[in-house]
Amino acid sequence: MSHYVDESAPAFTLLTDLASRQLGASVVSANDELFAQRENLINPWAPSFDQADFGHKGKVYDGWETRRRRQPGNDWAIVRLGTPGVIRGVVVDTAWFRGNYPPFISIEALASDAYLSAEELATAKWSTLVAKSTSVGDSKNYFQVSDQRWWSHVRLSIYPDGGVARLRVHGEVVADPRFLSGTVDLIAAENGGRLVRTSDAFYSSPAQVIMPGRAQNMGDGWENARRREDGNDFAVFALGHRGTIRHLEVDTQYFVGNAPGWARVSAADVSDGDLDSAVWTDVLAKRAVLPDTRQRFLAEQSMEATHVRLDVYPDGGLSRFRLWGEVSDDARAAAADCWRAHSS
Repeated sequence: MSHYVDESAPAFTLLTDLASRQLGASVVSANDELFAQRENLINPWAPSFDQADFGHKGKVYDGWETRRRRQPGNDWAIVRLGTPGVIRGVVVDTAWFRGNYPPFISIEALASDAYLSAEELATAKWSTLVAKSTSVGDSKNYFQVSDQRWWSHVRLSIYPDGGVARLRVHGEVVADPRFLSGTVDLIAAENGGRLVRTSDAFYSSPAQVIMPGRAQNMGDGWENARRREDGNDFAVFALGHRGTIRHLEVDTQYFVGNAPGWARVSAADVSDGDLDSAVWTDVLAKRAVLPDTRQRFLAEQSMEATHVRLDVYPDGGLSRFRLWGEVSDDARAAAADCWRAHSS
Protein backbone atom coordinates (compact mmCIF):
# COMPACT_ATOMS: atom_id res chain seq x y z
CA MET A 1 0.00 0.00 0.00
CA SER A 2 1.28 3.48 -0.86
CA HIS A 3 2.00 5.45 2.31
CA TYR A 4 1.25 8.82 0.73
CA VAL A 5 -2.36 7.88 -0.07
CA ASP A 6 -5.03 8.41 2.59
CA GLU A 7 -7.72 5.97 1.49
CA SER A 8 -10.29 7.65 3.76
CA ALA A 9 -9.82 11.02 2.03
CA PRO A 10 -12.09 12.20 -0.80
CA ALA A 11 -11.01 11.39 -4.35
CA PHE A 12 -10.31 15.04 -5.11
CA THR A 13 -7.25 14.95 -2.84
CA LEU A 14 -5.45 12.89 -5.50
CA LEU A 15 -5.58 15.89 -7.84
CA THR A 16 -2.84 18.53 -8.02
CA ASP A 17 -2.60 20.89 -5.05
CA LEU A 18 -2.86 24.21 -6.87
CA ALA A 19 -1.95 26.06 -3.66
CA SER A 20 1.33 24.25 -3.06
CA ARG A 21 4.48 26.33 -2.72
CA GLN A 22 6.16 23.62 -4.83
CA LEU A 23 3.98 24.79 -7.72
CA GLY A 24 4.82 28.43 -7.08
CA ALA A 25 1.86 29.48 -4.94
CA SER A 26 2.17 32.39 -2.51
CA VAL A 27 0.23 33.70 0.47
CA VAL A 28 -0.17 37.27 -0.71
CA SER A 29 -1.68 38.83 2.40
CA ALA A 30 -3.53 38.26 5.65
CA ASN A 31 -5.22 40.68 8.00
CA ASP A 32 -3.45 39.23 11.05
CA GLU A 33 -0.64 36.73 11.75
CA LEU A 34 0.47 37.65 15.25
CA PHE A 35 1.14 34.13 16.53
CA ALA A 36 2.12 32.21 13.39
CA GLN A 37 3.02 33.31 9.88
CA ARG A 38 0.57 33.05 6.99
CA GLU A 39 3.26 31.55 4.71
CA ASN A 40 3.07 28.27 6.65
CA LEU A 41 -0.38 27.61 5.14
CA ILE A 42 1.05 26.33 1.85
CA ASN A 43 4.16 24.45 2.95
CA PRO A 44 4.12 21.11 1.12
CA TRP A 45 5.12 18.97 4.10
CA ALA A 46 2.86 17.81 6.90
CA PRO A 47 2.54 20.19 9.89
CA SER A 48 4.70 19.41 12.90
CA PHE A 49 4.38 20.16 16.61
CA ASP A 50 6.82 20.53 19.48
CA GLN A 51 5.17 20.60 22.91
CA ALA A 52 8.08 22.53 24.43
CA ASP A 53 8.55 25.12 21.67
CA PHE A 54 7.53 28.57 22.93
CA GLY A 55 8.50 31.99 21.60
CA HIS A 56 8.12 35.57 22.78
CA LYS A 57 4.50 35.63 21.57
CA GLY A 58 3.48 32.26 22.98
CA LYS A 59 3.27 28.68 21.73
CA VAL A 60 4.94 28.18 18.34
CA TYR A 61 2.63 26.55 15.77
CA ASP A 62 3.44 25.24 12.30
CA GLY A 63 0.58 27.07 10.63
CA TRP A 64 -1.20 30.42 10.47
CA GLU A 65 -2.59 31.75 13.74
CA THR A 66 -4.26 35.07 14.52
CA ARG A 67 -4.73 36.79 17.89
CA ARG A 68 -7.91 36.46 19.93
CA ARG A 69 -10.41 38.80 18.34
CA ARG A 70 -12.06 41.36 20.64
CA GLN A 71 -14.02 43.22 17.96
CA PRO A 72 -16.71 42.07 15.50
CA GLY A 73 -15.56 40.59 12.22
CA ASN A 74 -13.31 37.74 11.12
CA ASP A 75 -9.78 37.00 9.93
CA TRP A 76 -8.64 36.04 6.41
CA ALA A 77 -5.67 35.08 4.23
CA ILE A 78 -5.34 35.31 0.44
CA VAL A 79 -3.40 32.74 -1.62
CA ARG A 80 -2.29 33.21 -5.22
CA LEU A 81 -2.42 29.74 -6.75
CA GLY A 82 0.70 28.34 -8.35
CA THR A 83 -1.23 28.03 -11.60
CA PRO A 84 -4.85 28.77 -12.54
CA GLY A 85 -7.16 25.83 -12.35
CA VAL A 86 -10.60 24.36 -11.77
CA ILE A 87 -10.93 23.72 -8.04
CA ARG A 88 -12.52 20.37 -7.18
CA GLY A 89 -12.04 20.44 -3.42
CA VAL A 90 -10.38 22.20 -0.51
CA VAL A 91 -8.75 20.83 2.65
CA VAL A 92 -8.56 23.10 5.68
CA ASP A 93 -6.16 21.27 7.98
CA THR A 94 -6.28 22.35 11.62
CA ALA A 95 -3.64 19.84 12.78
CA TRP A 96 -2.44 20.54 16.35
CA PHE A 97 -4.89 23.42 16.79
CA ARG A 98 -7.17 22.09 19.52
CA GLY A 99 -8.29 24.96 21.74
CA ASN A 100 -7.51 27.67 19.23
CA TYR A 101 -8.97 26.51 15.89
CA PRO A 102 -11.66 28.50 14.03
CA PRO A 103 -15.14 26.97 14.47
CA PHE A 104 -16.19 28.17 11.01
CA ILE A 105 -14.49 28.82 7.68
CA SER A 106 -15.39 29.93 4.16
CA ILE A 107 -13.57 29.92 0.81
CA GLU A 108 -13.88 32.49 -1.95
CA ALA A 109 -12.05 32.75 -5.28
CA LEU A 110 -11.35 35.07 -8.18
CA ALA A 111 -9.86 34.69 -11.65
CA SER A 112 -7.27 36.99 -13.18
CA ASP A 113 -4.40 36.52 -15.61
CA ALA A 114 -2.71 39.59 -14.10
CA TYR A 115 -0.37 39.68 -11.09
CA LEU A 116 -2.63 41.57 -8.68
CA SER A 117 -1.20 43.37 -5.66
CA ALA A 118 -2.52 42.91 -2.14
CA GLU A 119 -4.28 46.28 -2.44
CA GLU A 120 -5.97 45.28 -5.70
CA LEU A 121 -7.06 41.95 -4.24
CA ALA A 122 -8.60 43.68 -1.24
CA THR A 123 -11.09 45.50 -3.49
CA ALA A 124 -11.62 42.73 -6.07
CA LYS A 125 -14.91 40.92 -6.64
CA TRP A 126 -14.80 37.46 -5.05
CA SER A 127 -17.04 34.44 -5.70
CA THR A 128 -18.03 32.00 -2.97
CA LEU A 129 -16.83 28.40 -3.44
CA VAL A 130 -17.45 27.14 0.10
CA ALA A 131 -20.09 29.00 2.11
CA LYS A 132 -19.49 29.56 5.82
CA SER A 133 -19.15 26.04 7.20
CA THR A 134 -18.29 24.28 10.44
CA SER A 135 -14.69 23.15 10.96
CA VAL A 136 -13.23 20.77 13.53
CA GLY A 137 -10.01 21.20 15.48
CA ASP A 138 -6.90 19.05 14.95
CA SER A 139 -8.47 17.56 11.81
CA LYS A 140 -8.47 17.66 8.04
CA ASN A 141 -11.70 19.40 7.06
CA TYR A 142 -12.74 18.44 3.52
CA PHE A 143 -14.95 20.61 1.32
CA GLN A 144 -15.96 19.55 -2.19
CA VAL A 145 -16.39 22.23 -4.86
CA SER A 146 -18.69 21.93 -7.87
CA ASP A 147 -17.94 25.21 -9.70
CA GLN A 148 -16.62 24.57 -13.23
CA ARG A 149 -14.74 27.85 -13.79
CA TRP A 150 -11.01 28.34 -13.36
CA TRP A 151 -9.56 30.51 -10.62
CA SER A 152 -6.22 32.15 -9.87
CA HIS A 153 -6.64 33.18 -6.20
CA VAL A 154 -8.49 31.91 -3.13
CA ARG A 155 -9.37 33.65 0.12
CA LEU A 156 -9.66 31.61 3.29
CA SER A 157 -11.82 33.29 5.93
CA ILE A 158 -11.92 32.02 9.51
CA TYR A 159 -14.63 32.93 12.02
CA PRO A 160 -13.93 34.68 14.22
CA ASP A 161 -10.19 33.93 14.61
CA GLY A 162 -7.80 31.06 15.38
CA GLY A 163 -5.27 28.83 13.69
CA VAL A 164 -5.08 26.73 10.51
CA ALA A 165 -2.06 24.53 9.82
CA ARG A 166 -2.39 23.96 6.07
CA LEU A 167 -4.64 24.90 3.15
CA ARG A 168 -4.79 22.49 0.22
CA VAL A 169 -6.63 23.48 -2.96
CA HIS A 170 -6.98 20.43 -5.20
CA GLY A 171 -7.99 20.64 -8.82
CA GLU A 172 -7.07 20.55 -12.47
CA VAL A 173 -4.60 22.95 -14.04
CA VAL A 174 -5.97 25.17 -16.80
CA ALA A 175 -2.88 26.27 -18.69
CA ASP A 176 -2.73 29.68 -20.33
CA PRO A 177 -2.59 28.77 -24.05
CA ARG A 178 -0.30 31.72 -24.77
CA PHE A 179 2.50 29.80 -23.09
CA LEU A 180 1.97 26.50 -24.91
CA SER A 181 3.71 27.49 -28.13
CA GLY A 182 7.17 26.31 -29.15
CA THR A 183 8.99 23.68 -27.08
CA VAL A 184 7.47 23.13 -23.63
CA ASP A 185 7.67 20.54 -20.88
CA LEU A 186 4.68 18.39 -21.82
CA ILE A 187 4.57 16.59 -18.47
CA ALA A 188 5.10 19.56 -16.13
CA ALA A 189 2.45 19.96 -13.45
CA GLU A 190 2.26 23.68 -14.24
CA ASN A 191 1.26 22.76 -17.81
CA GLY A 192 -1.39 20.31 -16.63
CA GLY A 193 0.63 17.09 -16.36
CA ARG A 194 -0.47 14.77 -13.56
CA LEU A 195 0.21 11.38 -12.02
CA VAL A 196 -2.51 8.83 -12.77
CA ARG A 197 -1.05 5.52 -11.59
CA THR A 198 1.96 4.14 -9.72
CA SER A 199 3.20 0.81 -8.42
CA ASP A 200 4.70 2.18 -5.22
CA ALA A 201 5.11 5.49 -3.39
CA PHE A 202 6.23 4.22 0.00
CA TYR A 203 8.46 7.19 0.90
CA SER A 204 7.22 9.89 -1.49
CA SER A 205 4.95 10.32 -4.49
CA PRO A 206 5.99 10.31 -8.16
CA ALA A 207 3.82 13.44 -8.49
CA GLN A 208 6.78 15.38 -7.09
CA VAL A 209 9.06 14.65 -10.07
CA ILE A 210 6.99 16.88 -12.38
CA MET A 211 7.06 19.92 -10.09
CA PRO A 212 8.87 23.10 -11.18
CA GLY A 213 12.58 23.67 -10.64
CA ARG A 214 15.31 21.38 -9.37
CA ALA A 215 14.67 19.16 -6.36
CA GLN A 216 15.80 20.60 -3.04
CA ASN A 217 16.72 17.24 -1.50
CA MET A 218 15.93 13.54 -1.76
CA GLY A 219 12.56 14.05 -0.09
CA ASP A 220 11.55 16.35 -2.93
CA GLY A 221 11.36 13.49 -5.45
CA TRP A 222 9.90 10.00 -5.86
CA GLU A 223 11.24 7.21 -3.68
CA ASN A 224 9.68 3.77 -3.57
CA ALA A 225 10.36 0.91 -1.15
CA ARG A 226 13.18 -1.57 -1.72
CA ARG A 227 11.76 -4.27 -3.98
CA ARG A 228 12.15 -7.82 -2.61
CA GLU A 229 10.20 -9.64 -5.31
CA ASP A 230 10.30 -9.92 -9.10
CA GLY A 231 9.19 -7.08 -11.34
CA ASN A 232 9.89 -3.36 -11.27
CA ASP A 233 8.33 -0.09 -10.19
CA PHE A 234 6.62 2.39 -12.47
CA ALA A 235 4.61 5.59 -12.67
CA VAL A 236 2.11 6.61 -15.36
CA PHE A 237 1.49 10.28 -16.12
CA ALA A 238 -1.05 12.11 -18.25
CA LEU A 239 0.51 14.88 -20.31
CA GLY A 240 -1.01 18.29 -19.86
CA HIS A 241 -1.84 18.32 -23.58
CA ARG A 242 -1.31 15.90 -26.43
CA GLY A 243 2.09 16.55 -27.96
CA THR A 244 5.19 15.17 -29.64
CA ILE A 245 8.11 14.32 -27.33
CA ARG A 246 11.50 15.47 -28.63
CA HIS A 247 13.86 14.95 -25.70
CA LEU A 248 13.73 13.74 -22.11
CA GLU A 249 15.38 14.34 -18.77
CA VAL A 250 15.77 11.69 -16.07
CA ASP A 251 17.30 13.34 -13.01
CA THR A 252 18.57 11.24 -10.08
CA GLN A 253 20.07 14.17 -8.16
CA TYR A 254 20.44 13.40 -4.41
CA PHE A 255 19.71 9.71 -5.01
CA VAL A 256 23.19 8.35 -4.38
CA GLY A 257 22.73 4.82 -3.06
CA ASN A 258 19.09 4.38 -4.01
CA ALA A 259 18.82 5.44 -7.66
CA PRO A 260 17.40 2.96 -10.19
CA GLY A 261 19.86 0.79 -12.06
CA TRP A 262 17.93 1.25 -15.33
CA ALA A 263 15.05 3.32 -16.65
CA ARG A 264 12.62 3.12 -19.57
CA VAL A 265 10.07 5.62 -20.90
CA SER A 266 7.17 4.61 -23.14
CA ALA A 267 4.34 6.68 -24.58
CA ALA A 268 0.76 6.09 -25.71
CA ASP A 269 -1.98 8.06 -27.42
CA VAL A 270 -5.00 7.32 -25.22
CA SER A 271 -7.73 9.77 -26.18
CA ASP A 272 -10.43 7.79 -24.36
CA GLY A 273 -8.39 7.46 -21.16
CA ASP A 274 -8.50 3.63 -21.22
CA LEU A 275 -4.97 2.89 -20.02
CA ASP A 276 -5.65 -0.82 -19.61
CA SER A 277 -5.87 -1.26 -23.39
CA ALA A 278 -3.19 1.29 -24.30
CA VAL A 279 -0.44 0.43 -26.79
CA TRP A 280 2.89 1.63 -25.44
CA THR A 281 5.85 2.61 -27.64
CA ASP A 282 9.35 3.21 -26.30
CA VAL A 283 10.56 6.78 -26.59
CA LEU A 284 13.52 5.75 -24.44
CA ALA A 285 14.39 2.06 -24.46
CA LYS A 286 15.56 0.50 -21.22
CA ARG A 287 19.03 1.77 -20.40
CA ALA A 288 21.36 2.18 -17.44
CA VAL A 289 21.13 5.41 -15.46
CA LEU A 290 23.63 6.91 -13.03
CA PRO A 291 23.03 8.00 -9.45
CA ASP A 292 23.01 11.70 -8.48
CA THR A 293 23.07 12.79 -12.14
CA ARG A 294 20.89 14.91 -14.43
CA GLN A 295 20.62 12.79 -17.59
CA ARG A 296 19.24 14.02 -20.93
CA PHE A 297 18.22 11.84 -23.89
CA LEU A 298 16.81 12.41 -27.36
CA ALA A 299 13.47 10.70 -27.96
CA GLU A 300 13.93 7.51 -29.97
CA GLN A 301 10.46 7.71 -31.56
CA SER A 302 8.52 10.67 -32.94
CA MET A 303 4.85 10.29 -32.05
CA GLU A 304 1.99 12.23 -30.57
CA ALA A 305 1.12 11.06 -27.08
CA THR A 306 -1.31 11.76 -24.26
CA HIS A 307 0.33 9.56 -21.58
CA VAL A 308 3.78 8.29 -20.65
CA ARG A 309 4.95 5.45 -18.47
CA LEU A 310 8.22 5.70 -16.55
CA ASP A 311 9.65 2.31 -15.53
CA VAL A 312 12.54 2.04 -13.07
CA TYR A 313 14.45 -1.24 -12.60
CA PRO A 314 14.15 -2.83 -10.22
CA ASP A 315 13.26 0.10 -7.95
CA GLY A 316 14.78 3.39 -6.82
CA GLY A 317 14.24 7.12 -6.73
CA LEU A 318 14.22 10.10 -9.09
CA SER A 319 14.22 13.79 -8.32
CA ARG A 320 12.80 15.16 -11.58
CA PHE A 321 11.37 13.91 -14.88
CA ARG A 322 10.96 16.16 -17.95
CA LEU A 323 9.52 15.60 -21.43
CA TRP A 324 10.25 18.42 -23.85
CA GLY A 325 8.28 18.75 -27.07
CA GLU A 326 5.52 20.56 -28.93
CA VAL A 327 1.82 20.66 -28.13
CA SER A 328 -0.28 19.52 -31.10
CA ASP A 329 -2.30 22.15 -32.98
CA ASP A 330 -5.59 20.52 -32.01
CA ALA A 331 -4.61 20.35 -28.34
CA ARG A 332 -3.52 23.99 -28.32
CA ALA A 333 -6.83 25.04 -29.87
CA ALA A 334 -8.70 23.00 -27.24
CA ALA A 335 -6.64 24.65 -24.49
CA ALA A 336 -7.61 28.08 -25.83
CA ASP A 337 -11.29 27.08 -25.81
CA CYS A 338 -10.98 25.79 -22.25
CA TRP A 339 -9.28 29.00 -21.10
CA ARG A 340 -12.04 31.17 -22.58
CA ALA A 341 -14.87 28.94 -21.37
CA HIS A 342 -13.70 28.78 -17.78
CA SER A 343 -13.02 32.49 -17.55
CA SER A 344 -16.53 33.46 -18.68
